[in-house]
Amino acid sequence: MDRGRATKMTTADIVYDKIHFRHDPKWSGRLGPAEGGGLLLCVACVIEMLESDDVASVRKSFALSGISGVLRCSPGALRELLRQDPKISLRFTSSLLVMLHTVEDPATVEKADQVLVQLLLELQSELPFRFILDEIHKQLSNQLSVKGFLPTFNFLGNLVEAVPYVAQSLVTQYVPLQEHLCRALLYPDEALKASVLHVWLKLFGTAGGSAAQSLPVAIRDRVCVLLLQTLTSASSPQLINVCVGLLWLLVQLEEAVSVLMNCPSNQVMCDENQNNHTNDSQILSQNQEQQSPDHCPLPLILKKLLLSGEEMFQATSAKCIASVLLHSPSPCSAPFIKADVPEFLFDRLASSNSEVLLWSVYSCLVLLTKDPLFFCQCHSVYGIESLVRSLKESLRLTNLEVPKQGLLLLTEILERQPPSVRLFPSAPEFVAVSEAVLAGVSSSCLLVATQAATTASVLFRLNHQSRPVQYREIGGLIEAITNRISELPLPSTAHHRSSGSLKRSSRSEEFLLQALVCFQAACRLAEKCALEPVLKENTFTAPSKHSDVPDSLESLCQCLLRCCDAVWIPTVIRMCERAPNAQILQHFYTILSSQFTLLPSHMPVFANKLASSGFYRLALEHKGLLCAGNRNPNLNASCCGFLQKLSMCLLSQSEPASGAYQNDAEEAENLLQYNLPTLCCRLSDWPSLLCEAPGLQLCEYKGPRAIQYCLLIVLHLALQQGDRLLPDQTVFSSVVWVLHSVQEQGSCALPRFVLRSALYLLAMTQDKTPNLDGAPFNCVIKALSSCQSFSSLYIHHPALLHFICRYPELAEKFGPLVLELWLTKQVQHADAEQTMADIQEKGEERESRADEMHDQEPDTETMELLTLIEKYPAVILTLLDMVCTREAPLAGRALGVLEVLLRGQREYEADFCTSLRPALLQELQRLSVENMGHGLGEGHTAQAVNSLPLVLKLLCMMQASDPPSSSYYSKMDGVHFKLLYHVSNIAGRLKPTNTGSLLPALSYLYCCLSLSPAHSTDRAVSMLLSNTGLMDLLQTVLSSSSSSLSAPSLSPSACPPSALLCCSHLLLSSLITLQRVHSAQVHKSISWSLDTAVQRLLVQKRNTDNLLLVSYLRLLQALLDVDLASAVVCASTGPGLVGPRPLGVEDGALYPLGSRGAQCLSTAVSGLLLQKHELLLRASVNCLSSLLGFLQRKCPTTAKYVVCQPWSRFLLYCLLSSGESCLLHPAILRLITLLLQHGSTAVLWEPDLRQVMEAVERRGVKELSEEATQALGLLLTQIQSSVLQPPPTEEHKQRVRSMTESLGPQSPAESCSPSLPSNVLYPSPEVKHTQTPHICTKHTQANTPYTSCRHIYTCKTLDTVAI
Repeated sequence: MDRGRATKMTTADIVYDKIHFRHDPKWSGRLGPAEGGGLLLCVACVIEMLESDDVASVRKSFALSGISGVLRCSPGALRELLRQDPKISLRFTSSLLVMLHTVEDPATVEKADQVLVQLLLELQSELPFRFILDEIHKQLSNQLSVKGFLPTFNFLGNLVEAVPYVAQSLVTQYVPLQEHLCRALLYPDEALKASVLHVWLKLFGTAGGSAAQSLPVAIRDRVCVLLLQTLTSASSPQLINVCVGLLWLLVQLEEAVSVLMNCPSNQVMCDENQNNHTNDSQILSQNQEQQSPDHCPLPLILKKLLLSGEEMFQATSAKCIASVLLHSPSPCSAPFIKADVPEFLFDRLASSNSEVLLWSVYSCLVLLTKDPLFFCQCHSVYGIESLVRSLKESLRLTNLEVPKQGLLLLTEILERQPPSVRLFPSAPEFVAVSEAVLAGVSSSCLLVATQAATTASVLFRLNHQSRPVQYREIGGLIEAITNRISELPLPSTAHHRSSGSLKRSSRSEEFLLQALVCFQAACRLAEKCALEPVLKENTFTAPSKHSDVPDSLESLCQCLLRCCDAVWIPTVIRMCERAPNAQILQHFYTILSSQFTLLPSHMPVFANKLASSGFYRLALEHKGLLCAGNRNPNLNASCCGFLQKLSMCLLSQSEPASGAYQNDAEEAENLLQYNLPTLCCRLSDWPSLLCEAPGLQLCEYKGPRAIQYCLLIVLHLALQQGDRLLPDQTVFSSVVWVLHSVQEQGSCALPRFVLRSALYLLAMTQDKTPNLDGAPFNCVIKALSSCQSFSSLYIHHPALLHFICRYPELAEKFGPLVLELWLTKQVQHADAEQTMADIQEKGEERESRADEMHDQEPDTETMELLTLIEKYPAVILTLLDMVCTREAPLAGRALGVLEVLLRGQREYEADFCTSLRPALLQELQRLSVENMGHGLGEGHTAQAVNSLPLVLKLLCMMQASDPPSSSYYSKMDGVHFKLLYHVSNIAGRLKPTNTGSLLPALSYLYCCLSLSPAHSTDRAVSMLLSNTGLMDLLQTVLSSSSSSLSAPSLSPSACPPSALLCCSHLLLSSLITLQRVHSAQVHKSISWSLDTAVQRLLVQKRNTDNLLLVSYLRLLQALLDVDLASAVVCASTGPGLVGPRPLGVEDGALYPLGSRGAQCLSTAVSGLLLQKHELLLRASVNCLSSLLGFLQRKCPTTAKYVVCQPWSRFLLYCLLSSGESCLLHPAILRLITLLLQHGSTAVLWEPDLRQVMEAVERRGVKELSEEATQALGLLLTQIQSSVLQPPPTEEHKQRVRSMTESLGPQSPAESCSPSLPSNVLYPSPEVKHTQTPHICTKHTQANTPYTSCRHIYTCKTLDTVAI
């Protein structure tokens, strides 16, 4: 039988054959999948087996395993069998429950527990649950000890966990059973305690803690006390684990927290015989009233858990502390702090990287910092290092909530730390916390970065700064936050926003707000450090490096300004463009205001940029939109502070620095301070405010009138930077109305700074308004006249010039002063630039700088004056009066404007010169009379001495600006002759050292002679030659030059300036030519050393100015044209030119030049030609032409020798090898013509003439300038009449004839005769003076001496005067 039964059991059928035969078949069935036949199960057999003591535990365990499998694999099958009789179901349940108490095999007990739970779930009926609870209660009541109830308590815990309904029924209907569970906790067996606590754990945790809410208060309080008692003495990990789990659930209940925290130690160590829960409750209530929470054991228990090695216990302990503090922060924090719990929490931060533990500890410490006792016991000082170190580690974790909570803790500590106790006394400590915050700001999570920005804003408080202050670290944090700001996403439009974009936009705005708070805190810190000398500079930095080290206050301020300008301003404007945020804008405008305090030296540029970018309009619109109706007072104050500082900075730039300005600045600041807060309306409402009748004004700085003044200042400053807040017509009419209204009230005197703004607004908005007349104009002129000093109203802007000159009355009264102020300011600017330029320049660079100054465009201020003169020509006379009557700098600037005006060749130039000459004549007459009796330059009138050079310069420039064809030069009479007369007399009375006046005087005389037709210069030449003072002056200049050349040791002061010598040569050359033409009488001749001149050209040309070399050539040319025999200049010779006496035939014929002198001069001219300088090239060809003419007339053999020597061939080869531009230069073409004309053998058809012909054909005849065309025509004519060696072929001749015909009919060709020497010497206006080897090829039709006069004067004279 036993073998058969065993076999039956191995087939998995749950049937006990020994007793199965007597059981009703209805309790048997084959359960399981149909295809497999299923499992044969007899419920009656199972029950009897479980209840029988004769059945082995193994068999019972096997049966339980089979039933468990059936319940798991075939839900509902067993339930159908048991429904046949409920009693059998209860009996089955009771059998299983009894097994928990009677079976000793742990495995069988565990299976019984499992099957019982499964069975109860299978039955799905309330009756079995009640039966079970009743049976458990009955068992506990019938036993004096709970020693063997461990399996029962385990089952009850599993049942409560599996069936939430049981938990609700147990706490509401089975209070006695709950008492038994409480008494069971007094049993010393820790395994039993763990099992019972597991039941309570499931009861409190079931259905989200809803069952615990129904638990009787007395039972709950007793559980709390017993839990503390158990946890105090627990030693097994299992028991501690369950206790900790239950404690975590209890501390989440506010009532339980109160019991746990108010339970004293003697209550925890209560007697085991204390079974009456009513007495327990009464005793606990009394203890809560009598005992202090400081004696509560819970903090010690949780501290003990913190000391354990299990991170889970540590994390739960921290969470429990946090939960307790959340429910009762005020009374419960002190016991934990006094128990040194914060110290142990900080220690856990230093020794763990667990996300759960770190977050729990952070949360707990955040709540503990709410109590001042936390800081009184210096827990923050103890733990700050651990906190910073753990923060750095937490930022590497994947769960970013952990570093966010850690940064929140750091923020709370920094926020509440007493200022008297420093957390970071040394630099390394501050650097460490800065690095941690910096890592938070750089986090990929915007929420973490937001919290880090909040932390940084508190870190920037002064009491948290180390000594010395770590400005580098602060700047690094600011730059990191700025970088995150620049990465914020752009706000999307409202109709395209999704929930995700709205969330991102909200986070972006939150970060921006906190970042602005941080930036503002940094600005506030910089302001405070600037006020304390100890903090302003790092005492450990060398004094010489304070300005450029990055760890300085100045470097931090520059960093703040740079970040604000580059990132913060555009970002905030972009974020608030569609929906302005009052909080963001409040901090934004406060930050902008701080910049004006931190770096005052940078603020002019910054303020201009802000105002020109529309920040007046922006701030005023934000005030009108968000501050109207007394809304957002903080934003209003912030906007007003910014506008006030911006306005005062702009006013300080435009106002002159004086004592009066200080008073005006204070008044303006008070006016803005009192009235800007009231301007919370839209810009469209401003016209009504400006035109409002103010009524009685009780206070100077308050009221409608003060508001109008404030509006005028704001409109002025905004418009000054290009921001038109209102239309021009509205502004103009409003300003006029305000002026009229003020005068109607009996006062015509506005505050000076307000009147200045009003004048600026009128000037700037006048273009689109009609002219003022009648009462409006009278009120304007009356208001301007009320100011004692009009210069205090002046603003350097061309609109003011046009406004004053627009009305004759204003121009007459204020025009000269306005022009003087305009020029004075420009003179100051120009003088500063000139001083810097003079410092940097060296010797030879000045000449090239003079040419550049002549060629460059006039400055902006001068161009504005020229525009003004075009519109109002009467300004010219005012400028002339300044030239004659004002001080040198101002008169020079006025002269410069007139010079630019003359050079401009404008349409009204003839009328301008006509009106200007009489005024200049009158001034010259006045100067002559004032200085009669003593030499000019020694008079007592300093003003006259200063004005003479300026008047002469203006005369010279005006003379050179008139075109040569002007009718004014048809005859030398009237005003022109009188001017010439007075200038010559003045020049004759000047000393040679007075170059400032001599240069323009001699230039003017030369211009008059050169520009006038020859037939109209007879009186002028006679008058000049009869002026012995002038001739003596010229003699002195020439003699000084000769002496300096022969005696180089003379000081530079004894040598005449090259420009003066140049003008003297040119004037003498004109006098020589015209004296011969008119046969004028010469009263006094001038001696000039021909030997010195030739030596200068031959030997010292490298040390001589190019223009001076040109003047030497020009004078030599004039003398050679008259065969060196002139009554004006007597040319003296020397042994270097002629041979010993008696003179030979050639020397006698060529005296005083001599044959050697002729060769030397020819060689010198050839050398100058090789320099390829534009003016030298022309002057050298002209001089060579005159020399060859002189030689041809006096000694033809010498002329032939000069042109045929090998040097001529070498010269021609060098010039023709310099490129096409040199080949077709008019001077080169004239040189070849000269050589052919005088029979030179140096010119060959092959390759010289062929090379020229090919160059012409490549460029095209039509592309040549008129001057080059004429020179080419002369050359072709000369080729046809010359005898060439070897002679040209017929093809060559035909080529020449064809090219001549292509030139077409030419105007009378200018020959190389001495009568017209100026064609080559004086280039057209387009030809600029240059010292480079390149030959300029731009030429025009006219080539007159006038151009050269103007060129020489402007290039040299002005530069010399400046020196």
